Amino acid sequence: MMSDLQSRQTWLEIATEAALAAGHVIAGLFGHLEEIREKGQAGDLVTEADQKAEALILEILGRHCPDHAILAEESGYQGASDAPCLWAIDPLDGTTNYAHGYPVACVSIGLLVNGVPEVGVIYNPFRQELFRGAVGLGATLNRKPIQVSQTPTLGQSLLVTGFAYDRRQTKDNNYAEFCHLTHLTQGVRRSGSAAIDVADVACGRLDGYWERGIKAWDIAAGVVILREAGGQVTAYDGGALDLKSGRILATNGHLHRELSQALAQTPAWFRSQYS
Repeated sequence: MMSDLQSRQTWLEIATEAALAAGHVIAGLFGHLEEIREKGQAGDLVTEADQKAEALILEILGRHCPDHAILAEESGYQGASDAPCLWAIDPLDGTTNYAHGYPVACVSIGLLVNGVPEVGVIYNPFRQELFRGAVGLGATLNRKPIQVSQTPTLGQSLLVTGFAYDRRQTKDNNYAEFCHLTHLTQGVRRSGSAAIDVADVACGRLDGYWERGIKAWDIAAGVVILREAGGQVTAYDGGALDLKSGRILATNGHLHRELSQALAQTPAWFRSQYS
């Protein structure tokens, strides 16, 4: 059952408070890191900024929503396993960028109610851009309404994607799809932050996004914001999005089917070249 509008408005304000506070931490530590380490797969980095920002978010959410469960990138799952409300948190989406001094990163905080994304906030402190959305409340950038682009075809589109940390170990690494779509569009970009990618589709800067190997905390907030901005979010094949699958297709809606078909039709010779 979906929550009521008043509850979603309250949760949106709580998420905003947490995102802005975490963004302040991230901006303050930028360029002044004392520790950068890998936490698993090669290239999967964590810094003290990730940890301090996450701790602050957890404190704020715990104070306002003590009965909610939390799934956070650095500290994992907390709370009752059957809690209807689950916060999916990435305190610093774009850690590799951030660790290298490349200012493309953000805070992403999404709330799932009975497994469905209902509230989302993405804050990019480097551009001072605050994206917010909640079911029935629309989507905004710095408090002003946003909507997706009207680009009608793949050939006229500008897309964005990314590559997972396991790209060196798996043949399913998105290289072939990237090259294939580069030939069919006006370009394919890579920012290094899934949350920023979805937000940029939501506000019409980009027309579509796909990626594999992502986590719920990467995209839960963006899913809400994009849908409220008039976009479409599904699995690669156009079916219902499964946040546990690691795959997402997000577009302005107009070219959704065409992009889905193009992904499925990536030529075998591309795959042999880049696997």
